Amino acid sequence: MRFAVLGSGSQGNGTLIASGDTCVLVDCGFSLRETERRLARLGVNPAQLSAILVTHEHADHVHGVGLLSRRYNLPVYLSRGTLRGMRKPVDPAGFVAGGDTLQIGSLAIGVVSVAHDAQEPTQYVFSDGQRRFGLLTDLGSYCSTVMDSYSGLDALMIEANHCRDLLARGHYPYFLKQRVGGTEGHLNNHQAASLVAELGWQGLQHLVLAHLSSKNNLPQLARQCFVDTLGCDPDWLQLADQDSGLDWRHIAGPNNLTSGAHHGKT
Repeated sequence: MRFAVLGSGSQGNGTLIASGDTCVLVDCGFSLRETERRLARLGVNPAQLSAILVTHEHADHVHGVGLLSRRYNLPVYLSRGTLRGMRKPVDPAGFVAGGDTLQIGSLAIGVVSVAHDAQEPTQYVFSDGQRRFGLLTDLGSYCSTVMDSYSGLDALMIEANHCRDLLARGHYPYFLKQRVGGTEGHLNNHQAASLVAELGWQGLQHLVLAHLSSKNNLPQLARQCFVDTLGCDPDWLQLADQDSGLDWRHIAGPNNLTSGAHHGKT
């Protein structure tokens, strides 16, 4: 199994997860032309996508979903609430809800409800039968269901949206600071690092920090927070950014792992 990121941030999001001939795109927050360009950069023909999954209806996640799905006749899966909230609705192939498992080709996809200021937001955990990859962004707090769903992963991409101090000192109006930092907003660096510490990170092959705010965070602040909390090697942490996303990362099966892999600081 492998994954890649078209881009991550408030200007557009998209993540690819592939196993064998199956390739799923989660969210499409870019224009059709920009999506095609970013897919080409990753060596993906849009017509060969297996499906589009949608997490929620905010524009940075759905801007290009309708156009891409219609242009290439791609099935779209999303929650009923997300469909209701979309300004430009799509014709879904099926609906998902928290607790569901969706099978698309060789991927079994667990659907997880999260706390975010959208109508019925979801996140996803992917499995090919041997490896598990978790995508977890756009949530302001987490509960036992999230912890249970994301335990035992081989790779995780998690939101580290903002630095609490930068958000507090920044120029956002009060109501927006409350929204971003609230229980249905976005995880800050400390929340995200603490969540990973609770989950246990030593078994992860990849830990990717995503959805960093361009106004209320800095990559070095996010990275240092995780290093301080986890005690991991800073060079092991990966960041998915807005412009270049993240190139393909492979998740090795249990028989292909390098023994003695060490993510701690030396």
